[in-house]
Amino acid sequence: MKILRIILFPIVPIYYSVTWLRNRMYDSGYKSSKSYDLPVICVGNLSTGGTGKTPMIEYLIRLLQPTKHVATLSRGYKRVSSGYVLADAKANADKIGDEPFQFYKKFKDDIVVAVDEDRQHGIEELLALQPTPDVILLDDAFQHRKVNSGLNIVLTAYNNLFYKDIVLPTGNLREPKQGVERAHIIVVTKCPKDLSDSEKEDIKKRIQPNPNQTVFFSTIDYSNSVQSWSSEMSLQELPHFTLVTGIANAKPLVDFLHSKTLNFEHLEYGDHYSFRPKDIELLEKKSFIVTTEKDYVRLSEVELLRDKLYYLPITLEIDDSNTFNTMVTTFVN
Repeated sequence: MKILRIILFPIVPIYYSVTWLRNRMYDSGYKSSKSYDLPVICVGNLSTGGTGKTPMIEYLIRLLQPTKHVATLSRGYKRVSSGYVLADAKANADKIGDEPFQFYKKFKDDIVVAVDEDRQHGIEELLALQPTPDVILLDDAFQHRKVNSGLNIVLTAYNNLFYKDIVLPTGNLREPKQGVERAHIIVVTKCPKDLSDSEKEDIKKRIQPNPNQTVFFSTIDYSNSVQSWSSEMSLQELPHFTLVTGIANAKPLVDFLHSKTLNFEHLEYGDHYSFRPKDIELLEKKSFIVTTEKDYVRLSEVELLRDKLYYLPITLEIDDSNTFNTMVTTFVN
């Protein structure tokens, strides 16, 4: 893959020019974006995957849901359905996508979960619901410029900061790095817990935020126990297990489990991997499986895996969370 990316380097200027021109057309008003009367928060990134959008969406749900009627709207990546779909008791990962299904299973009727490739159409459908949502969280929609979100939260992973990267297909950026100027909040995600203040300041200087932008730093906290839909087990109780990951970057998770001196093998698949029958046959032979929550929502639908399948919960911790929370709640209110 790395060799192919190098070979494709001549395409980089073309991709850069096309995405830059598209943004300029929206910035100049030649292409129009639609605004809405209710608060719309977009969580996105400049890079392709692996920045922690799902934990951020869940953080925002927990922050807002106690006082607001919250709706999430996602594209529903790799689902087999199309168009607008509202999650209900018949929903599954194939119908609405693994991450939206994760939101629905975790928060159930406390929020509204919907998917639609066309975010404008999806918002219009949500606005027709009774009761109408108080706030809509757009998952991975920073490049979906037909919607003018009132608050853009852009994530960039500590180990793959956007300013060190270039656009596709050789790099990982979906658009030129100048696109970060549309953000109101920039969060450096997946930081080491011992990240020093001096390094934070250095990263801020490299990001060069505008006066209207605020930079935050966040870390991922892994639980000390694994869970299923019906049970829980501490990490220290785990037998030898098979770790199954279908995420963009499994290294932090693997490092964490190694730090706990746990005995496991690792089966690593691509991001948003659709497990095939031969993969399921292999997993059925394993005695105990630990996976990510995103992969769990798919694999738990396989009856023969349920009794031996667990996921490791994660939570997002934000430095200066009081300021971050105040910025979000002030916008929503």
